[in-house]
Amino acid sequence: MTTTYAIRPFHARPCTLVVCRGCCCGDGRKNPGTDHEGQLARLRAAAAGSGGRLAVRTSECLGPCGQANVIVVQPSSEGRRRGARAAWVGWALDDDATDDVLAWVIAGGPGLAEPPATLALQLIPPPSDARRRAR
Repeated sequence: MTTTYAIRPFHARPCTLVVCRGCCCGDGRKNPGTDHEGQLARLRAAAAGSGGRLAVRTSECLGPCGQANVIVVQPSSEGRRRGARAAWVGWALDDDATDDVLAWVIAGGPGLAEPPATLALQLIPPPSDARRRAR
């Protein structure tokens, strides 16, 4: 008796932005003057117009609350094949930061393009890496 298994077709994973919107990120009380809803709307509009090359998700809490707003830029399938890991962006509080994140993702994101110089200054270690370094 021969057993056959269905092979799922390969679907390239797009570059994905995980936008923190928990206890501190997205909170007008912590960061007044930041258009949190407008930022998320811009990111979602960019994803809708990307032809499937960008996805946006939200998370309740990503951890580094002292560096709010946090956005994690997950590489696309191609970026992962090239060895890229997720990049964590802290202090994404204004239109310039949002512009830089979108410019990087449009250029290919982690593994395919370097982040804009100003955005590179906002890259933070993931919470697990920060805990390891503190030991």
